[in-house]
Amino acid sequence: MLNGLEAAFFYLFAFIAIGAAFMVISARNPVHSVLYLILTFFNAAGLFLLTGAEFLAMILLVVYVGAVAVLFLFVVMMLDVDFAELKSGALQYAPVGALVGLILAAELIAVLGGYAFTPQLAGGIAKPIPDIATTHNTAALGDVLYTDYIFFFQIAGLVLLVAMIGAIVLTLRHKEGVKRQSIPAQVARTPATAIEIKKVETGKGL
Repeated sequence: MLNGLEAAFFYLFAFIAIGAAFMVISARNPVHSVLYLILTFFNAAGLFLLTGAEFLAMILLVVYVGAVAVLFLFVVMMLDVDFAELKSGALQYAPVGALVGLILAAELIAVLGGYAFTPQLAGGIAKPIPDIATTHNTAALGDVLYTDYIFFFQIAGLVLLVAMIGAIVLTLRHKEGVKRQSIPAQVARTPATAIEIKKVETGKGL
């Protein structure tokens, strides 16, 4: 249970997160939408900290704020995207979006209702939850991730590596007449091949 101060911070972070999330979809300027999205992530990280999930809060700030949101911001600022044209056909996808939202809401209600009406479900977890007084959740997650799921973790890293190499290969273009850097040629250079001495006549340039 939360005490008075923790409850006050919980409602503060929650209200700011809800308001910022609403401004993400209602702001006319896309740059402002991205900034509101970053504010939402920060407040969500605060909520995670209140529940003792400091690892999730750190991941949310490092991955989403430090990478995804900043990437969105650069893309929005650097690309000349006609957002008026993009928003013109958004209403035709409203029924599908509403259906997906209802499905997600029903799933969340089912999960929360299951824990509320049948609290004994927590006792059926295969791997026992360690005592937070002796082991922090970050250490507990690391123990599970790097022991029980180490092969899946390595496979996920391999898949990401292959995807990165594939993206580089697909986007790499060789154009005629464009000078490219050759590391072996640079390393193999000697003073005889790197320097060319020309005798310039008086009164004439190169």
